Amino acid sequence: MAATCNAIVHIQEPFCKAEKKDLGVTKAVFYPWRNTNSIKLKKRSFSVIASGTSPLNIDTINGRKVNGTYVREAAIIGNKISEPHKESGVDTPLHAILLGRFVEQRFVYRQTFIIRSYEIGPDKTATMETLMNLLQETALNHVTSSGLAGNGFGATREMSLRKLIWVVTRIHIQVQRYSSWGDVVEIDTWVDAAGKNGMRRDWIIRDYHTQEIITRASSTWVIMNQETRRLSKIPEQVREEVIPFYLNRLAIAPEKNDNEKIDKLTDKTAERIRSGLAPRWSDMDANQHVNNVKYIGWILESVPINVLENYDLTSMTLEYRRECRQSNLLESLTTSSETLTEDSNSYNNRRPDLEFTHLLRMLADKAEIVRARTKWHSKQKQQE
Repeated sequence: MAATCNAIVHIQEPFCKAEKKDLGVTKAVFYPWRNTNSIKLKKRSFSVIASGTSPLNIDTINGRKVNGTYVREAAIIGNKISEPHKESGVDTPLHAILLGRFVEQRFVYRQTFIIRSYEIGPDKTATMETLMNLLQETALNHVTSSGLAGNGFGATREMSLRKLIWVVTRIHIQVQRYSSWGDVVEIDTWVDAAGKNGMRRDWIIRDYHTQEIITRASSTWVIMNQETRRLSKIPEQVREEVIPFYLNRLAIAPEKNDNEKIDKLTDKTAERIRSGLAPRWSDMDANQHVNNVKYIGWILESVPINVLENYDLTSMTLEYRRECRQSNLLESLTTSSETLTEDSNSYNNRRPDLEFTHLLRMLADKAEIVRARTKWHSKQKQQE
């Protein structure tokens, strides 16, 4: 049975009528919204009607695809937005959504998210995996919205022509505070060069209402051939695509970033080992390997339960060594590297109460997949 529906969308950010420009750049035309019965907005809004019934309403906006939904402007009559056409006798539900947009002369991509019920843990706050997924989603949308996206998962056009993909080699995330269920967060992301053949991507997560920065993250990416699975230099054509988007800015100051080497764990140095971890088909991503966010859950499998219950994970560094496929069985190793010190009695000084070193490896041949370091703060101290 086919279902038909229409939807008026009220976007509370400075979105507008899209017009073509170079590299998919859009310019804004704003419309006022003064309906006092609606949510109060600090900024002007743009309204569109999304419809899935007309033959014209398939996959394009001004000739471009938008998630399988055709988007067109709603008519403005006086200070009100006209009612949408009713098709097939179905009333149009009202949906308020926030989409991503470019800011700061298109060097920074900004997107807003609501923390969903299925993205929180036992304490009703977002998990580290949730944060990593939001960072990844914002990064992919940045590439797509820039007009550079090719056929690959986050790859540019020139990369797709050469069957190249981006792979992350290292990521460091610092969490000041975890959002709760229903909270709205705003994420900024941008890119810059990392050496001759790498790219750095940074993120900042803010509380949408207070604008407090609650999370910072930085990562390093390199290019890999999708068929040979070998690392590649950045072709000059790809470099020319991405250089116009480079922004020389750091989300984490160098002295606060975790650039130290992560020691390798062995059977002798590990305090806890969890074996028999098996990737599922749903853990695979569009690049035909296990999504890098999935490793976090497996790494935490070997962390003592009392730590998970009584401490917040406030810092995590992941150092990726090799790919993981669905057929691989894994082992998670953990050992404590630091404990509470006299100088870390105050939660506000952000020194960790606990620190662990981790290793995720193949069960069969002990080949390393990910090295990691985590830092934890007591939940009790945070409440005090």
